[in-house]
Amino acid sequence: MINVDKVAFQLTLHGGNAKDLAHDALTTAKEGNYKKAEELLNDAEEEYKKGHEIQSKAMQNDDKENRVKPTLLLVHAKDHLMSAKSELFLIKELIELYKKND
Repeated sequence: MINVDKVAFQLTLHGGNAKDLAHDALTTAKEGNYKKAEELLNDAEEEYKKGHEIQSKAMQNDDKENRVKPTLLLVHAKDHLMSAKSELFLIKELIELYKKND
């Protein structure tokens, strides 16, 4: 049986960490430290991957006999993870633009 609340909190944690690290990378790139920005982006990707792995495992356990009932908390958590992926993509593009303008 899946502990939906635990999964939700883990998704929120890793999605939030990924977004925070990505935003730190953007701030660092604005300061011209592209090497550190790249390291922060890599850390952000790792956090996102952790969340995605947790989500994938939960989805694999969601079958006819063991149906996961979505809660508002779970929907909120999945939103965090999804927005983390979008922000990572956009922040990578912004950093590339900063590099071209230097």
